[in-house]
Amino acid sequence: MTYVFTPPPVVSVPVQGSDARFPVRRVYCVGRNYAEHVAEMGADLRDPPFFFAKPADALVPLGGNVPYPPATTNLQHEVELVVALSRGGANITVADALEHVFAYAVGIDFTRRDLQQRAKDKSHPWEMGKAFDSSAPISALQPAERVASLREATIALSVNGQARQQGTLAQMTWSVAEVIAHLSQFVTLAPGDLIFTGTPAGVSTVVRGDTLDCRVDGVGELRVTLV
Repeated sequence: MTYVFTPPPVVSVPVQGSDARFPVRRVYCVGRNYAEHVAEMGADLRDPPFFFAKPADALVPLGGNVPYPPATTNLQHEVELVVALSRGGANITVADALEHVFAYAVGIDFTRRDLQQRAKDKSHPWEMGKAFDSSAPISALQPAERVASLREATIALSVNGQARQQGTLAQMTWSVAEVIAHLSQFVTLAPGDLIFTGTPAGVSTVVRGDTLDCRVDGVGELRVTLV
């Protein structure tokens, strides 16, 4: 097959303890999935989960130096558990959902909050607030069979050594299995899909030069410096 230009390389994420890499198909994100974060964003706790997407090439595997994005004066961090799927399907049941999980990771959903808010005010799409270049740093994947239990695991983020976000995965409004099942009612999931599962309270603004350290206990750690 001949292309009019050389296709871009496949976006992939390293797997802990393996030379193999996880090829990424799509990146889905859950909006507002921790009660305290729902409250700080002024939303309704009774709302079902909703979803948005980032392009695969917005990922920054293993973090490191991340460019501060243009067109914003209010860049905010959201630390999240990320789920990597090795099986797909539509209308997946909650009971079967975790069988589709290959691995977990730590991710940051960077948000140009000022652009997002302006889009919300005008009922416009969120893409320019969420789906920009380098907006999704991610750690190496931890295979699911090595993760004993996630329910009480701590999820946390600090900026320049000062704690900003900390909670447990038990505080998620919708569990990993429920998120997968609900998303599969809207799209057919497939191997290579990543799902960012929401963030705890404490999101705040970051600036150039800030270093962010985040972790999910039992899954991994991630460090990012804005440059």
